[in-house]
Amino acid sequence: MPTTLTSTRTAWRRLSADLSLIAVAFVWGVTFVAVKSALAAIGVFTFLAIRFAIAFLFLALLFRRRLAAAGWPAVRASLVIGAFLFAGYAFQTAGLQYTTASSAGFITGLAVVLVPCLAAASRRLPGRPVVVGAGLSVAGLALLTLNNGLAVSYGDLLVFFCAISFALHIIATGRYAPRFDAKILATLQIGATALMSGLVAASSETMPALLTTDVLIALAVTAIPATALAFLVQTTAQQFTTPSRTAIIFALEPVFAALAGIVLLGETLSGQQILGCVLILAGTLASELLPDRDSA
Repeated sequence: MPTTLTSTRTAWRRLSADLSLIAVAFVWGVTFVAVKSALAAIGVFTFLAIRFAIAFLFLALLFRRRLAAAGWPAVRASLVIGAFLFAGYAFQTAGLQYTTASSAGFITGLAVVLVPCLAAASRRLPGRPVVVGAGLSVAGLALLTLNNGLAVSYGDLLVFFCAISFALHIIATGRYAPRFDAKILATLQIGATALMSGLVAASSETMPALLTTDVLIALAVTAIPATALAFLVQTTAQQFTTPSRTAIIFALEPVFAALAGIVLLGETLSGQQILGCVLILAGTLASELLPDRDSA
């Protein structure tokens, strides 16, 4: 009976964690519309610096006592996670200058397969549900984001490094989240990203004299919900689920972004893109429902 009870609790915690990550993907997807509008009036790294700084201050005030007691190992882990997070944004931003948004969206989504591949390299072999789910998700991402094929360019290479960075961010979070206070990890990685973004912004962008309404709205919907709370939820959830499952769930982000575009901007999806959304959803369900006979 104790073994059965423990197994039930573990399964419930994993399901709760996965549902929380789906909520994070939803928030990131629906806020994409606001961010896209804001970036017409402000530099990318300036926006990121302000967004992450607000998020850091919010969490720092909320968890100030925990932060005051944080030891160097937790701080170091947070800096590692934050460095991968910043690198993901930096490579993606640089790559977008030399490639199309559709190619960048697909290549960034390759983190879905990079996570289990990198996990396998560290001798943590993905189970069958992860392999099937990742395959379906990548096929869905291709259909959803690629309209004119994928011709490899310098920008594509940069975005591929972005995908590697985001994959390493998920893996590092999965490694450190069970070992340290999730609230400390979330707060300090956000602070590290804000600092790095601010340094790049100061050297390459000009701060606008006045923040437009679009920028203020984007900051309002991203700084706390899509940054402070989202990364807090991710860090907490990855205590109970694997990096590979996390990556598959995050493949839902472009699906939610597409749906937000339909509802908020009146955009439409082609039959190919609808099929892509279905495959990504199928990949997520496969990772959740298929029996796992291997280690994940």
